[in-house]
Amino acid sequence: MLAHHGQTSLVENEQGEVLRCATRRNLPRTVCGDRVLYQPTSPREGVVTRVLERSTTLVRPDRNGRIRPVAANLDRIVVVIASRPSFEYDMLDRYLAAAEIIGARPAIVVNKVDLLDTESRERLVNRLNGYARLGYPLLFTSTLSTDGLRDLHACLRDHTSVLVGQSGVGKSSLVQALLPDQEVRTGALSKVTGLGRHTTTVAMLYHLPDGGHLIDSPGVRDFTLWPVTPAELARGFAEFRPWIGQCRFHDCRHNGEPGCAVAEAARRGDIDPRRLESYRAILARQT
Repeated sequence: MLAHHGQTSLVENEQGEVLRCATRRNLPRTVCGDRVLYQPTSPREGVVTRVLERSTTLVRPDRNGRIRPVAANLDRIVVVIASRPSFEYDMLDRYLAAAEIIGARPAIVVNKVDLLDTESRERLVNRLNGYARLGYPLLFTSTLSTDGLRDLHACLRDHTSVLVGQSGVGKSSLVQALLPDQEVRTGALSKVTGLGRHTTTVAMLYHLPDGGHLIDSPGVRDFTLWPVTPAELARGFAEFRPWIGQCRFHDCRHNGEPGCAVAEAARRGDIDPRRLESYRAILARQT
């Protein structure tokens, strides 16, 4: 599924044809990235009759606290942060935890590096090296100098990815750089399907020229982790995993309990203490 808006979805079939489809009322809410079965009703229209099982689903609470799917069948979540202004570690950690929990591979993109001098860039690299040591790809990009764009293409190749991040990080500029025909394709889809230009403001799936798919989703700029159990959240912090199950109490929440193996690992320096504090801050919001 290329896009979903209200009761209407854009479905691309195996021949590359795009149809405007309604969804049967007894089906679950469809989202960008869904794989569906449909029944054609005209050359350009159809009805979605089945939503196939999802491998992964990124969700978030809406303003009323209801859990809403954002995108489906992702295998990579790319968190975009800006070199300036300074980014929020807690927001970055929430995105990374979300990716780990749903089983998508995270990556971090530091955008607007053209604003940094050599000394500032070195300081930023040092701040972020802890994430690289955890195995997260760490890329530095600029749409002005094109620095890092080739590496970003390689990171996205053959994956179904979504770019996420706070407003002002330059996500839209990155999408335009990665997909130079984005506006042309969006306009063509609007004309064919009758959805209008609002298709640029909903999640849209694009095919990358080198292979893979990219979901542009403005709706995930402000991200709050959905309700998860303490055990799920702990697994969202990859460096905790060697120590989970070694605590004195089997239901340890790693939040000040005696005999906590995760806290002890942080005291030894095996876990970054700041990441443990970030975990505890997210845990506090869950209760």
